[in-house]
Amino acid sequence: MTTSVDVVLVRGSQAASLAERLRVEYPKVQVVSAADLDVDPARITIVAGNVRDDELPVFSSLEWVHSWAAGVESEVGPRLRSSGIPITSSAGNGAVPLAEHAMMLALMLNRKAVRWIDSQRDRRWERFVHSELAGQTMGIYGFGNVGRELALRARAFGMRVIALRRRPDMDADLVDRMFGPDQLHSFAAACDVLVVAAALTPDSEGAIDSSVLVKLPDGAHVIVISRGNIVRDSDLLDALRSGKVAAAGLDAHAVEPLPSDSPYWTLPGVIITPHNGATTAATATRGVEIFLDNLRRRSSNRPYRNRVDVSALA
Repeated sequence: MTTSVDVVLVRGSQAASLAERLRVEYPKVQVVSAADLDVDPARITIVAGNVRDDELPVFSSLEWVHSWAAGVESEVGPRLRSSGIPITSSAGNGAVPLAEHAMMLALMLNRKAVRWIDSQRDRRWERFVHSELAGQTMGIYGFGNVGRELALRARAFGMRVIALRRRPDMDADLVDRMFGPDQLHSFAAACDVLVVAAALTPDSEGAIDSSVLVKLPDGAHVIVISRGNIVRDSDLLDALRSGKVAAAGLDAHAVEPLPSDSPYWTLPGVIITPHNGATTAATATRGVEIFLDNLRRRSSNRPYRNRVDVSALA
């Protein structure tokens, strides 16, 4: 139930800019930040940012939490999940840069771009025959906001695009073929480039394992841009070492930061980026716009956008 005057606690890197916008555009909303130590936390009705489970008792009037993350499974503790407090995410805010990042990794792996970087460092003029993306099949595992943006870009490169999603009846016109969850092995068998773009859920966790990787065409490439735990690391490492998978581009990892002793760091054919694909100023701006849209929805008693289904979180 919405109170007459919302008290909004803003946290995170967006806090300063968001607080200023709220004060200007929503003068009836009281805005507080971490520096406002004199504000009674029991008056806070909205938190834009993370809320720890141990904070819930003092936020006794809390009615809504908005996360700056697109995937919130690591930010929502058991007590918050079971509290019944609505939680919204910034899903979709990083779709464009993540799609671009996936295409960058696909190009770098396809062209073996690391060879050019090594040659430049050594001041060595070395030419070689490489491949091209046109005519290859990109398979997108998880066809949400990121998957849709990626499909547009892959098609622009002349690639055949297939995808797998929980509801294969949706967005089928955006790809050459849509697969359902029960067709995972058939889907993998058609992928020259497999891109993992799904959210981490109980169903997707560990879904890309040896039984899936063995179905890939010999020499396929694997790119992970959403969550590392979807791919079983031991199985992907075995596939890379055997040559079944020729190369991998990994932006998301099961353990972050990636441990310094991880074999991925030195394995030939692997490009590591530090879960950095969506770290752009525009991503943060889109997250703020999603929050403000939900604030307007709240004031007019409309359903929240990007409301999190806590039962589906891993």
